[in-house]
Amino acid sequence: MWKFYALLSAFFTAVVAFLSKKGVGSLENSLETTIRAIIMALALVAVTVALGNFSGIHRVAKQDVILLIASGVAAALSTFFYFLALKTGHASGVLAIDRLSVVFILLLAVLFLGESLTMLKAAGALLIVIGALLMIV
Repeated sequence: MWKFYALLSAFFTAVVAFLSKKGVGSLENSLETTIRAIIMALALVAVTVALGNFSGIHRVAKQDVILLIASGVAAALSTFFYFLALKTGHASGVLAIDRLSVVFILLLAVLFLGESLTMLKAAGALLIVIGALLMIV
């Protein structure tokens, strides 16, 4: 099922890029990103409440809070720079470079999460880099 969810994520990432590139050119990037983040937060709270998962918030461990804060800051920075790049760059090129995150997470997973680096994974990462380069020339 995770592959289906990942495919939906990729699709909606493309929709977000399309909609962002198509409109909202009059706003400054940080304001535009902030408005989008507020809408995302409200939508996610609604989904969490609808699924009945909000009651578990009191069980969040201290270490989890630290990791949530760090990942939230990283997500905010990622989103900010993503939309800043979309303002001036070609959508296909921005998304191609953004997908280099696959290569970065592979390196982080091997170094810090104990995942193995196989020849197939290395070849896949290399193809992603080559694909990104081809998309921006």
